[in-house]
Amino acid sequence: MLDRRGFLAVCSHLGLSSTLFPGVLWSMADPQGKVTKEMVETAADVADVPIPDEYVQAMLDGLNENKKNYEEIHGLHIPNSVPPAYIFDPVLGNMKFETVKRPLRLASAPALNISGAPKNIEDVAFYSARQLGHLMRTKKVSSVALTDMYLARLKKYDPLLHFVITLTEDRARAQAKEADRDLARGRYRGPLHGLPWGAKDLLAVKGYRTTWGAGGFEQQNIDEDATVVKRLDEAGAVLVAKLTLGALAMGDKWFGGMTRNPWNPHQGSSGSSAGSASATAAGCVTFAIGSETLGSISSPSTRCGTTGLRPTFGRVPRTGAMALSWTMDKLGPICRAVEDTALVLNAIYGPDAQDRSVRNVAFNWDGNLEWRKLRVGYFKEEFELKPPSEPQAPTEQTTASPEETKKREESRRQREQAQERRKYDQRFNDATLAKLNEMGVKLIAVEIPKFPYGAMTPLLTAEAAAAFDDLTRSGRDKLLTQQSPDDWPNLFRIARLTPAVEYIQANRARMEAMELWRKLFENLDVIVAPTNSEQLVATNLTGHPAVILPNGFRGPDAPKPPRNDNGEDDGIGGPGTPVSLTFLGQLYGEAKLLAFAKAYQDATGFHLKHPDLDAELAAAKG
Repeated sequence: MLDRRGFLAVCSHLGLSSTLFPGVLWSMADPQGKVTKEMVETAADVADVPIPDEYVQAMLDGLNENKKNYEEIHGLHIPNSVPPAYIFDPVLGNMKFETVKRPLRLASAPALNISGAPKNIEDVAFYSARQLGHLMRTKKVSSVALTDMYLARLKKYDPLLHFVITLTEDRARAQAKEADRDLARGRYRGPLHGLPWGAKDLLAVKGYRTTWGAGGFEQQNIDEDATVVKRLDEAGAVLVAKLTLGALAMGDKWFGGMTRNPWNPHQGSSGSSAGSASATAAGCVTFAIGSETLGSISSPSTRCGTTGLRPTFGRVPRTGAMALSWTMDKLGPICRAVEDTALVLNAIYGPDAQDRSVRNVAFNWDGNLEWRKLRVGYFKEEFELKPPSEPQAPTEQTTASPEETKKREESRRQREQAQERRKYDQRFNDATLAKLNEMGVKLIAVEIPKFPYGAMTPLLTAEAAAAFDDLTRSGRDKLLTQQSPDDWPNLFRIARLTPAVEYIQANRARMEAMELWRKLFENLDVIVAPTNSEQLVATNLTGHPAVILPNGFRGPDAPKPPRNDNGEDDGIGGPGTPVSLTFLGQLYGEAKLLAFAKAYQDATGFHLKHPDLDAELAAAKG
């Protein structure tokens, strides 16, 4: 649910001095577990929270009582599936939404561009869900044939891309046969009937392991189907694989290695919905389900050139999905075309009587909506090339050691290369605005509301640390593959030192941010934005929906990517790799948002290009 690049970007804004008091205090407790006056004074000094001496003594009884309370709660060993008693709701004031669901209205058929039954079943591997659904409904392909084809492709390309954790072959073949029998009997379940799909392996599927991509959880079994899985079963879709995610939903590195980008298998696919994006882009599933907390649909969709939808917070039930942040986690589809995301969202959204954050708001997809009447804004400054940021000069003029000089020179070189890549990619920003003007869109220049969004991200890490409390306290966090200062084990430890007061203050600040974005969208239906901009953090906090789609491909003249991919920058791709664009919508405004995004996608056609995986396989073997 969290991509490494997004997380590291916001971490640079954080100051930790005010978060240390409680953790410092408990870590210094004496062998009998008592908190003493000296400990309070030391902890207060470290935390820079002045406490007059006469008050310290008065605190001791309450602090020691609190410590007993914490220990009692720890003794409950609360499972990850249990949510807190509070519910985050992005809706403010007098916002009103449509609750009456109308029949699905698909876009006009000519856009399907299908001549008939395929001569070779693999010819349809990269078809959209809409196209494959048409072939299924008209009985030009069978679900069994599609399922066998995608299972074969998953097996063929997994050694190159590392996107599969578990193939669900028995389940898939049984579902495919049932889908074909249903169609033969005249029972058509809708546009996803018989279509093979993949699940990010944080979704529980009965009878199969649910690993969360993490060392120590490789054989975990959860004896239920996630709500999203149940709903796709009901829609007639066929689950063929549980796909990779970075360990506990961060990045693209999991216990089996790193998931790769189909456009450049030397790079990671980004994450954390790593396998969902990679397998979809590689034509190995019709679509996949991913999740996003802070960039985990946006980031891999950018790297892999897929079309991802991050729905409004509270749109899709998360029952049966791993919890990372109860107030930020969102499930959504990763597909090859915008209309596909609408078809999948239509099947999975709405209350399930278990996830209490989900509202009863209708999603009424109309593929023929008159998008020209929509009010469209764009973040003008974000589309302009910014000068490179200069490092802070040393406060003292001292003679640098040879190692320090080398590090500074390397840092300077990396900044220059990053600016070179930004200059190259600016052509895509310019082309975006030109294309929208050509389409007749009257763009309204707006700004991202000024606010310290990064300072609120401790909400995420505090909730994540609570979700994996037992992992940290038991020491089993050492089993996780990644152990750097920027990985979960260390971040969970840091988050445990966040005071409850600061967590609440961050939530109060979040409310103010939500109000700023409510005002921004008062006179807009859609906002166009570069994907890798401050909006990514802001809208994940406010709960607004976003659709991310491929927006062009770098040419052979593009700057070469760095030798090492640390996952921090999705713009390093190099020649032949895709770039992306993001459209933002009003809360629960996915119908208008997707209609506009579809119009842009149809006008540009970047989603129709696919990676040459056989050439990559041959190169890897050679």
